[in-house]
Amino acid sequence: MRATGSLSLYLGKQFLINVGIIFGIVMTIIFLIDFIELLRRGSDKDGASVLIILQMVLLRIPYLAEKLLPFVALFGGMLTFFRLSKSSELTVIRAAGVSVWQFLMPSMAIAFFIGLVIVTVVNPISAAMQAQQDLMEAKYFDKRSSLLKVSPSDLWLRQVDDDGLAVIHARGALNQGIDLTDVIILEFNNNDVFTGRIDASRAILHPGYWELENVVVTGPDKPAVLHSKLDVETSLTVHQIQESFASPKTLSFWDLPDFIETLELAGFSGDRHRLHWYTLMASPIIMLAMVLVAATFSLRSMRQGRVALLVFGGILTGFIFYFLTDIIYALGLSGNLPVLMAAWIPALAITLFGLAMMFHLEDG
Repeated sequence: MRATGSLSLYLGKQFLINVGIIFGIVMTIIFLIDFIELLRRGSDKDGASVLIILQMVLLRIPYLAEKLLPFVALFGGMLTFFRLSKSSELTVIRAAGVSVWQFLMPSMAIAFFIGLVIVTVVNPISAAMQAQQDLMEAKYFDKRSSLLKVSPSDLWLRQVDDDGLAVIHARGALNQGIDLTDVIILEFNNNDVFTGRIDASRAILHPGYWELENVVVTGPDKPAVLHSKLDVETSLTVHQIQESFASPKTLSFWDLPDFIETLELAGFSGDRHRLHWYTLMASPIIMLAMVLVAATFSLRSMRQGRVALLVFGGILTGFIFYFLTDIIYALGLSGNLPVLMAAWIPALAITLFGLAMMFHLEDG
C-alpha cells in the first residue's frame, strides 16, 4: 500500500515539529556557551562591552546553525520516530501495508529540501554575517596581521607590530605568497602617521624578515636611498598569509567559484575554498542520510525495549561521523586525497551506511 497524501503530510509535519524542537534546544545551548566564552575573552579587552559581545554571538548563530543542522536532523528524526513508535502510530501504519521507505520519504524529502534552502538562500546571509563577526573579532580581540585584498593582478597585505603598521602591495605572488614581485611597502607609526616607503623589485619571505632586492627607500623630507638588497623585519609568516585570505565561511556559495579562480590566478592554492564549496553541495545529501540513520536507531526501539542503548548508538554514530569527516577533510587539504573525493566521501559513506542498515533491519 502507498502512503496517502494526508499521511505523508502528517508525517512530514511531525518531523518538522521535532526538528524545530531540537534546533531550538541546541541553538540555545550553543548561544549560551558562545556568549560565556566571548565574555571571558573580552573581560580584559577595551571596548568589548556586553552589547558588542552579544552582537558578535548573534552574528555567529547562522554559521553555527549550518554546521549543526545535520545533527539536528539526526536527533530530530530520532525524536520523531520514537514518538510515533511510543504512540503505536508506526505499528498501525505498518499494519496498513505502508513500507518503511514510504513513511520515511516525507521526512527524507523535507530534510533534503532544508539542505537546499540552507545552501542556496541561508548560506549567503550567514557568510555576510560571519564576515562582519570576523571584522569585529579582529577589532576587539586580535589585532592580527591580515590580508586586505587579493585579485589576479594585485595583492595587499596588512602587517601590524609594536612599532606601527605596514601596508604591503605586490603585483604578483609565487610559491604560495613566499615570493612577491614589484613590491611597495608603506610604513606608518602607532598614530597612523606615514613614516616611509620602500619599493623593491622582489620580496622573499624568511622567518622574521623580508629579503628585498633592488630597493629604493624614501620618506618624508628624506632623499631616496638605493640598496641592492635589504632585510626588513616582519611578524608575518607563510601560514598567516595563506590563512588570512577571506575565510571560506565568510564567502557565500555563489561567490566561492569566482574567488577560487582569483586565488589561483594570483598564485595561491584554492583547495581550502574549493573543499568548502564541494561540502556545501554535498550537505543536502548528508541531511537526507541523517534521516536514514535516525530511522536505523529508532524504528524498532519500542518493540525491542532498548531505548537508552539505541539513543546512545545514534549519538555515538553522529560523533563518529563528525570525527571521521574532519580526518577526511584534513587529508583533502594536505593533498593526500583529491579535494572532490574528500568533500563527497562523508556524504556518500553516511548515506550508504543508512541504506545498508535499513535494508538489514527492514523487509521493505
